[in-house]
Amino acid sequence: MRTIGMKKKVILGLATVTAGLVLGACGNTSESADSEMINVGILQYMEHDSLTQARKGFVSELEEAGYVEGENLTLNYQNAQGDQANLQSMSESLVGDNEVILSIATPAAQSLATITQEDPILFTAVTDPVDAGLVADNEAPGGNVTGTSDMVPIEEQISLLLSLAQDAETIGIIYNSSEANSKIQADLAQEAIEAEGVEVKVLTVTTTNDVQQVMTTLAQEVDAVYIPTDNTLASTMPTVGEIALEYKLPVVPGSAEMVEAGGLATYGINYEELGRQTAKMALKIIEDDADPAEMAVETSTNLELVINEEVAKSLGIDPESIVLPD
Repeated sequence: MRTIGMKKKVILGLATVTAGLVLGACGNTSESADSEMINVGILQYMEHDSLTQARKGFVSELEEAGYVEGENLTLNYQNAQGDQANLQSMSESLVGDNEVILSIATPAAQSLATITQEDPILFTAVTDPVDAGLVADNEAPGGNVTGTSDMVPIEEQISLLLSLAQDAETIGIIYNSSEANSKIQADLAQEAIEAEGVEVKVLTVTTTNDVQQVMTTLAQEVDAVYIPTDNTLASTMPTVGEIALEYKLPVVPGSAEMVEAGGLATYGINYEELGRQTAKMALKIIEDDADPAEMAVETSTNLELVINEEVAKSLGIDPESIVLPD
């Protein structure tokens, strides 16, 4: 992986990128944290790169602030593996014993919020916290829940996709119909595409088992594909990428991690950095006794153009030609 300019990242190989991100999550620790043991809970909705990088960024930022697991920090980590029943029991196990609880993805945050209205809860990888019922208002959450939103710059992503498929007559959109945040993004993307006079074909899935068949059907009917930051699609991006290459389709997904797993390019957030940003909010709660009710929801401060060079070359596209449209 190499960085070009301020916000353009070219992915040379998937294995190398993954290893680099894992290593990048490690950092030097400071000695500023108090020696008192701090308990932090983490509830992750499911396993895929974006959510995992958010968690690693969160933990790395705490470590660099002097909170080291096993020394003065206890991490109570739970992963529901996409199972709602797991979310319920895991949420109950985390309540009451932690200075702050991190929830990763909307279902995890919603589950915790229904269990406790007292424990400080931070969320990350949530697109629309108001629509999800997590906060009353982004500027003044009003309860025990706040955090960071992963709403992506959809108009810029669509402009990028249309620049990569300039002769496209139909753009496909695929997402999980049960993920409310995905529908919000899909609707905005459809509006942006149709505003450019291009037709849209939308197909949805309900589980990971649907992805291969639905993506194959979509690939036969469209000229390019847009995918929101959907948990189900993110966890199956290698399959999506293989099908896209078979049909020679450019795919612009919502996140950098989805590009790394098989997409072509995107302009979006870095989930590791988003996790770090959320950890800084956690530090305010831990060290300054900040009240989540008065902590505004934050959005990503680190957007970047990410290109999968291997995929670009397979599609006959020069990676150097991929730029953000003016």
